[in-house]
Formats: sequence, structure tokens, C-alpha cells
Amino acid sequence: MPAVIQPTHPQLAVSAAIFRDGKVLLVRRARSPAKGFYSLPGGRVEFGESLHQALAREVEEETGLAIEIIGLASWREVLPAAAGAGHYLIMSFAARWVAKEPALNDELDDYRWIAPDALAGLGDLKLTGGLEEVIESAGRLIGL
Repeated sequence: MPAVIQPTHPQLAVSAAIFRDGKVLLVRRARSPAKGFYSLPGGRVEFGESLHQALAREVEEETGLAIEIIGLASWREVLPAAAGAGHYLIMSFAARWVAKEPALNDELDDYRWIAPDALAGLGDLKLTGGLEEVIESAGRLIGL
């Protein structure tokens, strides 16, 4: 098995807080470094892609959903020391569900539509760092 070469600079990524009927979509990562953690769908921005193009592509690839992007809700930086992860700058957007039902790819193994105000009571779910703040900010953009 070849050695994994870690990038020597931060990677740009996007995520979407997708709202439908007052609930937000959480997905559980099936792979390291965040395996087993619930988060928002998203991924890396490819060279030449706009943030919105990358977000729509990543959401469609991971969940099969069509979304309407509302706006930038928050950003988060993940440093290499965090659970062996690389260095990422994640731009998180608020979005509305438009069409289709979730159909997860192999990067994810579960999804849940959850009311944002119920997040605090979900102690049994492992959430990625800063997730509640991102969802709160996105909810304000959506008008919740």
C-alpha cells in the first residue's frame, strides 16, 4: 500500500446546512478522519470550481439532493492536530432542500433530519466541532 502524502498547505472545503421543513440534514461520516461523527455534507473545492459549484457537486455526490444555496453562514478551520486530520478551511453555507430524497454515497453511512433546537439534547450523537454554531448561523440566514 503506497504511503499517503499529506498536503503541505491548507485545503479549501465547503459544507451545506440544508434545511427542509424546519429541520437540518446531518450525515455520518463512514471514513476517517471523522468516521462516526455527524456533520454536514460537503467536501473539497476542486481547482477552477467556484464555492457554489463545489457545494452543489459535493451535496449531489454525497446525498443525491438538489439544493438552493442561500449564502455563506460561517467558516471553520481544522488544524492538522485535530484527530489526525489535514489542514482545512471549511466554508459553510445555508441551503434549502429543493428536490430528491437522500441517497448516500460510500463516504456516508447514515443521515438524519433534525430540528436545530434539538441538537443540544442529542448527547448520544458524536458531532463534529463547531457544528451547532454553524447550524445556528445558517438557520438565521434561512429565517428560522
